[in-house]
Amino acid sequence: MDSEVFEKRNCKAREEGVKVGFIGIGRMGAAMAARLLEGGHDVSVFNRTPSKADAIVQAGARRAASVAEAATHGDLVITMLENDTALEMVTLGDHGLAESLPHGRTHVAMGTHSLAMIEALSAAHTDKGQVLVSAPVLGRPPAAQAGQLGIIAAGPADAIEACSPLFAQMGRRTFLAGENPVSGAAAKIANNFLLACAIEAMGEAFILAEKCGADLDVFYDLVTDGLFSSPAYKIYGKMIADKAYFGEPGFTATTGLKDLNLALAAGQEFAVPLPSGNVARDHILSAIASGNGELDWTVMALEQAKASGVAVKREE
Repeated sequence: MDSEVFEKRNCKAREEGVKVGFIGIGRMGAAMAARLLEGGHDVSVFNRTPSKADAIVQAGARRAASVAEAATHGDLVITMLENDTALEMVTLGDHGLAESLPHGRTHVAMGTHSLAMIEALSAAHTDKGQVLVSAPVLGRPPAAQAGQLGIIAAGPADAIEACSPLFAQMGRRTFLAGENPVSGAAAKIANNFLLACAIEAMGEAFILAEKCGADLDVFYDLVTDGLFSSPAYKIYGKMIADKAYFGEPGFTATTGLKDLNLALAAGQEFAVPLPSGNVARDHILSAIASGNGELDWTVMALEQAKASGVAVKREE
């Protein structure tokens, strides 16, 4: 289905509330669930640490006492989970979605997960007569709060169409990636690999410019005025120029390592060398070893600064 046709076909559906379960209320999940509430949707939330869902419940969401309760709240259940381990526990564990999601209902997995995990979930849901849509997102928490995420949706066309009012509320655009849920995961993994390498390259370039005597504000304008004018270069380039590694993370080094490992694993499986990825991974590993795993993944540039003899002080 063409993306424009997809959007037009579902304008009316967006005006109608959808009952949806939402599992995983971290920084991204909380922002996404809040957007659904703002759009008039009936949202039931579950989080393994219940207190993390307090704010969204106070805002009007229902609190589900279990995965099963969230799964049976509506026709759709969304998971926004950190990693494969959490997704496997929620979906394939005892009383998980594979057991509790009613026949014919849809699970929308919106986190970034491995190809093997999505393949396993797809098989498990198919075996139970359920549907899996893989819909990983592009964007940091501020984009989620503003409903400006990119959403890569892959799965049966009718299931994606049913998800459209939710996607429209959470995102600026839905990229239709095909019938196979694994294709959505593959596109997201490749996207994050490219972004990690871009941050690594910017870190190297900004430190080179600084050590050679360039004004970093001028260099930032130079970089982001032409070929590299995309939001990713502007956001991350500004953080690197300002050495803002120590602020509120949008995407932590630990999570970045997880996504880079997913890309390197896929490269190994399909015999695709990814030399740039190894360099970025080593800098993230170095940051984590230095105790900076919970900083933003632009901390890769801090590791480049340290390796280059450029002092960076952490502001208290």
